[in-house]
Amino acid sequence: MTTAEAHAPARRTWVRKRRTEVGDHVARTVGRLQALYLRDNPLPQAVSALARLRRAIGRDPGFDYTLEDYLYVPDELLNTRQLESATDVEYAVHDAVSLYALHQQSRAEKMHVDGSGLGRAMAELVRASSGPDGVRRRFSALGTASTYQESIHHLRGLITMLRGHQIPLDYGLLAEDLRTLRLPGGRQRVQAVWGREFFRSRPHATTDSDNSIETSEGTSA
Repeated sequence: MTTAEAHAPARRTWVRKRRTEVGDHVARTVGRLQALYLRDNPLPQAVSALARLRRAIGRDPGFDYTLEDYLYVPDELLNTRQLESATDVEYAVHDAVSLYALHQQSRAEKMHVDGSGLGRAMAELVRASSGPDGVRRRFSALGTASTYQESIHHLRGLITMLRGHQIPLDYGLLAEDLRTLRLPGGRQRVQAVWGREFFRSRPHATTDSDNSIETSEGTSA
């Protein structure tokens, strides 16, 4: 049994605790689109939808009504009938699904995988990247973003990096995080979750670099 398989039950429990109906709705939507795109012969409609969804990143929900099949939000998740401005749920669904389209672009592997939160994906990216300090800086910039749109900008760059290293993400969890990010006091809660996921996903083994630091500190003392 691999380490990933051994930790799978704990990740499923984590998903059940964090994902509400909103996250489950996004996970189903993305999962359906992913299945159509990753067929032996990708469905042309899925290829087209991914391209149009990528152009939707950073736009307001509802700007392209031809994407209704993928960006539709059921009434029971909205809790409002007002149409003057988009709700937090509509933004979360719109941005999570459109960011998935960027992540899946030109990839033959599943880029949406249940249980892979953003912090965990970032820890994997640090390990896989030839420039881990750059990844940490970008992740830190996301953590210190002062507006929702700034957060989406930083997420776009990080997800492009995840795509390059074939590291998947749970887009149901991301939708939950994006919705919370828009709530009063939500930014601190989301940043804390991302940080805990990141720290808990670090390798436990001490590296040669760690040993050298400890030795150097001990010598200088």
